[in-house]
Formats: sequence, structure tokens, C-alpha cells
Amino acid sequence: MNNTPNTVNGMKVAMHNLGCKVNSYEMDVMAIRLREAGCEIVQFTDKADIYIINTCTVTNIADRKSRQMLHKAKKENPDSIVVAVGCYVETGIDGVKKDECIDLAVGNNKKSEIVEILNSFLEAKGDFEDKTLGGTSIIDINHTNVYEEMTLSEMPEHTRAYIKIQDGCNQFCSYCVIPYARGRVRSREMEEVLAEIKGLVRKGCKEVVLTGIHIGSYGVDKGQPMLVDLVEKIADIDGIERIRLGSVEPRLVSPENTKRLAAIDKLCPHFHLSLQSGCDSVLKRMNRHYTAAEFEESVRLLREAFDRPAITTDVIVGFPGETEEEFEECRAFVEEINFYEMHVFKYSPRKGTVAAGMKEQLTDREKTARSEVLLKMTKEQSEKYRSSFIGETVGVLWEDCEEIKGKNYIIGHTDRYVRVAASEDSPRFKATVSGEITMETISGFLNPETLLV
Repeated sequence: MNNTPNTVNGMKVAMHNLGCKVNSYEMDVMAIRLREAGCEIVQFTDKADIYIINTCTVTNIADRKSRQMLHKAKKENPDSIVVAVGCYVETGIDGVKKDECIDLAVGNNKKSEIVEILNSFLEAKGDFEDKTLGGTSIIDINHTNVYEEMTLSEMPEHTRAYIKIQDGCNQFCSYCVIPYARGRVRSREMEEVLAEIKGLVRKGCKEVVLTGIHIGSYGVDKGQPMLVDLVEKIADIDGIERIRLGSVEPRLVSPENTKRLAAIDKLCPHFHLSLQSGCDSVLKRMNRHYTAAEFEESVRLLREAFDRPAITTDVIVGFPGETEEEFEECRAFVEEINFYEMHVFKYSPRKGTVAAGMKEQLTDREKTARSEVLLKMTKEQSEKYRSSFIGETVGVLWEDCEEIKGKNYIIGHTDRYVRVAASEDSPRFKATVSGEITMETISGFLNPETLLV
């Protein structure tokens, strides 16, 4: 390391992100700060001076993928600085310290300091206590109540921006390690969120998606839930045309909250309600804090308040001890709810969680069979929902161009997050400026996931 520079200025940095939208947001902010410090951001396949892997730890498989990418980086350039950032660092710091492919470890609440941490590492020229720079690059995430302020100053997409509003989770579901990787709920100051969005509007932002680890808990650490208050404030910002919520718990959908949300014209009628199982006994073993009946009531409230809302969800199949009868109860429940889309996951044991130690772990064959049943169902339900808009005129937020089967299309989404395309030989293709809201008549399907205008 004796020949390395003292700062990151002028160095080539390759970055790779694993995991959720929160990780993506944080990676975007880190990239912006590195560019501002004089770094050149290059492709991960290029030879770089520094490799930063924003890791995930949600499953044992995610841990393995994180290690694989870290080792791949060191193989790409043995003389490079390989940096492990994020959730895998928080839950596996002992393994990180022993891994010879990793030069530097940065915790979740230190990502905003990535430039300063790298500069300290470079200035030390190898003379440091350990991969955490004596503990300065990682904190005890389980005992912090401080929200790490990170702000997007550039648009990562053409018209849509994900906005992180909180971090951490207090739920402790029996299958989930995230509270240990992200800590307790910490909410961002509302004024900071609004200021960030106003800045992005000046850069062309028309739609914001509110994201976090558990956004329904926004504000609880400050005394009371404030998510609906925040949405109302965002709606007052000139230039914002759409507000979309990330994943929320069904408990957020109370009669009062639903009434307030329905009064916000800019709010997209697209709600991702986290279910995980439609069987009460499985929900109890998962330590989920609602029943199937309560979830169904939340869906009923949304469908009464909004016109054909797009309701999506997550479902885990093959949870420890899930009997054929319990799965059938779940299958019948999700069929009755009739979601726009279901994200179906086969249960994967995560070391360190209660569920990983439960008896009656199912075989992968059993989990795969149950997964296929729900995947077939959601494919049919999704196509039926999309087809309900054929012949209608809807608002489309055009976002990007894409080649599909050798032909160019402009791609966008409706407020219900139905994907729409206009072909290059359509007058709409040439007339539409990326980012404009236009009214289009849906004529049919381009493919099972995309409607054509």
C-alpha cells in the first residue's frame, strides 16, 4: 500500500449492489459522494482501484452471494482495495475480519462517510488496527438511535426517485435477521425528506417512491406514526405528480388513514401489503402481528376507497412446520384476495433467527411444489388485472427506451404500476418526451408483463 494515493481523488471505483431498494438508494448516494470527491465510477467488470460491495444478509444465500462478489473483486485486481459495506458486515463482522479478500469493512450507519473512511484508510497506508479502522467504520447498530442522513442530489432514473425515509425495524419476525443488521427504528426528519424531494424536482423528478426498512413505523421513534402526514406534505410540492408507497404493514390501513390517503390526488393507488402467509397458525409462528382476517379488512378498506387499486404482496411458502392443510388455507386465502401480483419466496433458513432452529423444516422439493402453485396463480391473476385496462385511457409516466424482440419501445408505467409500451413506429414514440404524463388508450398486450398503446 505504500505507493497508493492519500485520497480517493483520481481513483477508479467499481460498485456492486445486493439486496433491497434501501441498499440501492444508499449505493446511489455513495456513488454521488465518490464522484464529488474526484473518483471515476467504472463498471464492475473493469479493473478498478477500489471495489465497493453493498452487501445483503437477508438469507444464508445472500450472505454467500456477498462473499462471492467480494472474492470476485479481489480476483479482478489483487492490488485493489476491496470494501465490504452494509448488512453482511453488521451480522458477520467476525467472518469479515478473517476474510483475506476484504480490506475494509463499513457498517450500515457509516455509509454516508464512505469518502472520509476511504481517505483515512489510504492515509494510514496499512498502519491501522483492523478492517474497521479501530472501530471507526462500524458502530453497534443495535444500540444506536441516530438516523444517518443521506441525500440524493442527482436523479438515478429519468423521472422516478426512491426516497429513504427511515431505517431499522422493531418487529422481530421469527425468520428475519434484518433488525440485527439494521437496528431499531430511526426516522428521518420530515424537513430533510421534503428538502431532498424539492431538490430532485429541479432535476426532473416527477414521481417519488417512499422506501425504508419498515416505513409504516416512520415517526414512532419520535412519538407517533407520521407516514400519512409525510405523504400529505409531499403532495404539496409543486412538480411532484406521483407519490408511491413502498411495502407497508396492513395495520397502517386503518379507516382514518385510508380516508386521508384517498384524499391525496397524487398518491398512486398501488399498495404493497406484506402478508407472508394467509394462515393464522403460520402467521403466529412467524411472529407477524396481525391475522388473516385483519389483512383482509385492510384490503377491503383500500378497495372501497380507491378505484381498482393495485394490491401486491409477499408470500413465504414452506415455513417450518407448514402442513398441507396450512398451505391450502394460505392458497385459498390469496386466491380469494386476488392480488395484482404476489412475490413468492421459498422459506430459506437464516442462521441466528428463531425460525432456523424450529423443528419440522420442509424439504426443498416440498417448498418448490408449493411455490409453483402460487406462481401459476399470480401469473393468471396478474394478466387478468392488466387486461382489465385494455381499451381504456390511462395516464402514463414515460421513463425510458428499451429494445424488445428487436424493436424499440418507449416504456412507462401507469399510476397502478402497470407496465406500458409504445413502439417506435407509433406517433406516440416520436411525440412523447421522456417524463411527460400523457393519456393513452391501451390496445392490448406486448407480452404478458407489458400492455401496448
